[in-house]
Amino acid sequence: MARIVQKFGGTSVGDMDRIRHVAGLVKAEHDKGNEVVVVPSAMSGITNGLVDKIHAMSPLHDTREYDVVVATGEQVTCGLLALALQNIGVPARSWLGWQVPINTDDVHGKARIAGIGTENIVSRFAEGQVAVVAGFQGISPRGRITSLGRGGSDTTAVALAAALGADRCDIFTDVDGVYTADPRIVAKARKLDKITYEEMLEMASQGAKVLQTRAVELAMNMGVRLQVRSAFEDLPGTLVVDEDEIVEHQVVSGIAYSRDEAKVTLVGVADEPGIAAGIFGPLSDASVNVDMIVQNVSADGKRTDMTFTVGKADYARAVAVLEGIRDTVSYRSLDLNPDVVKVSVIGVGMRSHAGVATIMFQALSEKGINIQVISTSEIKISVLIAEEYTELALRALHSAYGLDAD
Repeated sequence: MARIVQKFGGTSVGDMDRIRHVAGLVKAEHDKGNEVVVVPSAMSGITNGLVDKIHAMSPLHDTREYDVVVATGEQVTCGLLALALQNIGVPARSWLGWQVPINTDDVHGKARIAGIGTENIVSRFAEGQVAVVAGFQGISPRGRITSLGRGGSDTTAVALAAALGADRCDIFTDVDGVYTADPRIVAKARKLDKITYEEMLEMASQGAKVLQTRAVELAMNMGVRLQVRSAFEDLPGTLVVDEDEIVEHQVVSGIAYSRDEAKVTLVGVADEPGIAAGIFGPLSDASVNVDMIVQNVSADGKRTDMTFTVGKADYARAVAVLEGIRDTVSYRSLDLNPDVVKVSVIGVGMRSHAGVATIMFQALSEKGINIQVISTSEIKISVLIAEEYTELALRALHSAYGLDAD
């Protein structure tokens, strides 16, 4: 007997027929004698609709009431799935975040899990009961409903798997695993049997939508075995595991991209101590996340151009902040470009192989693609390019690193 957590995304529970289909998948696991916890997301489109209603009612809303409203999407799915399971003979009950309880901090809209009480759910396992737990939500120290932010159901599932000591956490999506690149763009992309936590974390943070970044980070820290599977096809998925479970690493395991980038350049900034803090401090105070940063110092050493990227959601706010500090920072002009994309090559094999960056630069050069910004980490190289070259770049890099399927 194993203890399994199953998480189903919004498209997997998008309508009544799909909820019934999910109930069948849960029943198959329960019939094996396993203890099962199910974490469903809200039905696809529901959360966006609820957010639209909140903004229509109150653009500058109370985040506590925001959480009350958006948490209802998962509550509906949770109850419907429990009913669907009961209809096919599986003993099941729904659990909302406060009932488990899933305790969080009180940062509404993007709360972090502080602890999970498992006694009640474990006691029901002895009765053969399946626990259907609403994802994305918890309860604050003040007794208020909280939400974990977008993709929070993945985090709920991983946190429950860790708290319950589950043997595995299955993430069911509309794809059948993790691919070497987006198969909608790269026809020769291959599904990976296994990928390391570190690689998956980089893939998620660089734009891959299969798993949520916080969930992967939590799984890595807590040692939770993840499996990404299709909710619509009975196929083996991709396991996310420790590095020592993969015998021989590819130099590059995958190519990721993010269209959620905007490039900002402050031209002619004084090159003196404290200028970087004078720029990035106000951006931080305005909750603007900055990613890639490049500084070019002029020949006379008196002026510098400061280039960095921000998420497109933060773009307008970043521009407003920078215009507000122009007199303080004393830059000459602001050069803005929202039509860019970040492309990243990722692989733990980079640690022990030289020339990985050269392959990337040569492949892009041969296709006439200009690199605007470069950033690196131990297992990742990212470049910023014009958005119009996204598909061409992905296909060229996929072939250059020998990732194409036969």
